[in-house]
Amino acid sequence: MVSSVINVGPENNLSRYLQEIRKYPILTPEEELRLSHLWRDKGDVTAAHKLVTSHLRLVAKIAMGYRGYGLPVNELISEGNVGMMQAVRRFDPDKGFRLATYAMWWIRAAIQEYILHSWSLVKMGTTAAQKKLFFNLRRLKGQMQAIDDGDLQPEQVNKIATTLGVPEQDVVNMNRRMAAPDHSLNAPMRTDESSEWQDRLVDDQHNQEEVYAENEELSGRKALLASAMDTLNDREKHIFTERRLKDEPSTLEDLAHEYGISRERVRQIEVRAFEKVQAAMKKEVEARRSAAQEA
Repeated sequence: MVSSVINVGPENNLSRYLQEIRKYPILTPEEELRLSHLWRDKGDVTAAHKLVTSHLRLVAKIAMGYRGYGLPVNELISEGNVGMMQAVRRFDPDKGFRLATYAMWWIRAAIQEYILHSWSLVKMGTTAAQKKLFFNLRRLKGQMQAIDDGDLQPEQVNKIATTLGVPEQDVVNMNRRMAAPDHSLNAPMRTDESSEWQDRLVDDQHNQEEVYAENEELSGRKALLASAMDTLNDREKHIFTERRLKDEPSTLEDLAHEYGISRERVRQIEVRAFEKVQAAMKKEVEARRSAAQEA
């Protein structure tokens, strides 16, 4: 619709941008109504362009109110411009109110969503209550003159939580979160600019030697079990497998029905098979230990 005004450009061009948008005239109610009908009824892109550009100063003014979140103002304005375009697309001139009144909600919503995304608040939740807390905490802290970094006093936490209707712990967590925004793991370290912060992260995964050793041990156990099970006859092997080696063991009743014997008899076969496997594995381990000592 008006892509040339979405991206404000680098921060140092902000002053120039603010000067440029002052050149766009503010529309009278009659002009706004006429242009809105042209856009809605006939898809007149020129009319839409005029509607958007005539409100760029409103976008900039709203974006300036969000400067305290540590994000470049030019980016906030760009997001606000996107919200302004959405407002023009959805505006119904027959409702009887001005475009600016309708657009303010879209502009704020676009900017706030951008801020939330930039602050990575998805880790803390983006419910309506969390958003309300995020965008009102600074204002309430300012009213209490609690603008210093660090934890809030218990009475301040209680007052904010009561005012916004959120748990006190949410207030504490949000305040700490806002006092320590995200930093890039690719940022160079102050003490050694050739290294990045991610270089100091501890890898909690096993190293290759440990993984290899574990796999070797697991393979050895499987081979030992397979060898021990060779001492069982077919029925013992099947019952032992069904009762001891499956994630969802078969019931004594099912196996009793399968072999035409009692449940107690199945249990006896299972116990005898387990003892035979256990004895065979123990014998094999002792044989391997003796061989290793002789070597």
